[in-house]
Amino acid sequence: MRLLEISAVAKAFRRGRVTVSAVDSVSLSLDAGETLGIIGESGSGKSTLGRLAVGLLVPDTGYVGFDGVDLASISRTELRRLRSDIQVVFQEPFESLDPKMRIIDIVQEPLNIHRRDMSAGERRRHAHETLDRVGLPDALRRNRPAQLSGGEQQRAGIARAIVTGPRLLLLDEPTSSLDLSLRAGILQLLLDLQRERNLAYLFVSHDMSTIEYVSDRVAVMYRGRIVEEGPAQEVVGAPMHPYTRLLMDARLPTDPRRRAATRPDLVPRRPAGDNFCVFYDGCPIAVPQCGTTEISLTRLGDQHSVACLLATGIDAGHSTAS
Repeated sequence: MRLLEISAVAKAFRRGRVTVSAVDSVSLSLDAGETLGIIGESGSGKSTLGRLAVGLLVPDTGYVGFDGVDLASISRTELRRLRSDIQVVFQEPFESLDPKMRIIDIVQEPLNIHRRDMSAGERRRHAHETLDRVGLPDALRRNRPAQLSGGEQQRAGIARAIVTGPRLLLLDEPTSSLDLSLRAGILQLLLDLQRERNLAYLFVSHDMSTIEYVSDRVAVMYRGRIVEEGPAQEVVGAPMHPYTRLLMDARLPTDPRRRAATRPDLVPRRPAGDNFCVFYDGCPIAVPQCGTTEISLTRLGDQHSVACLLATGIDAGHSTAS
């Protein structure tokens, strides 16, 4: 059984009088000890998908299952019990750490909630051991978050996330606010922890280089849909979808004017529920049939899938719908 199973999940939000589809019919899975990278630009729906995956949001339709348990069907009390198995490391560590609490108390707090079988002394010792593991010096542990650097704050956030021994972590842009030297240290820490604890990571990022470094598999999102998904080496080394290729180009230090010219417009022009290519308006190689033919993720091999009429070689005169 897959640790995380997402099937045909959709989520929309009201913005004034307009309904915006943030996630549209997405299906994904994740095994223990595996990292699935979710890549896409701002507005692609990747963070919403991450929050749906860990039960922070309830899908409008579809199924999100953790170890066979439907997260949308259980009570708040049951979901709270699962929090020791499902944790989140956020993009801005300072915003996720209580500014009034000391770091050691922040890290111990999840144990106070989920591990009442431990004595107060045992919970304190375990919090210190976890801070040791993430490399936060003892001298900083009675400080408040504002007294720590960005990298130190993120180490505290990681310690809080792993202190209960979770099985799944949502990592939502965990290094995007850090400079390059700090970023490398945090990424290596996360990889080491994964190997030691067999953690499953859902790693959300807009940076293809980071996703390539940490991921076993990659899912590329655009306007709420997965347009390409497969092993990281294949998606990064031989991208099949035009949007994935643009993301790869954008990571290169090319002329900023060229990057601006190739950056796709993320303002939705298509009503929710249409199944033709969501990248049709911004695709440099689109043909007219791309805007009228129903397109879904199609297998190119054992594990690599793409939602592109031209990449899959589907007869442009026929719908992919069964």
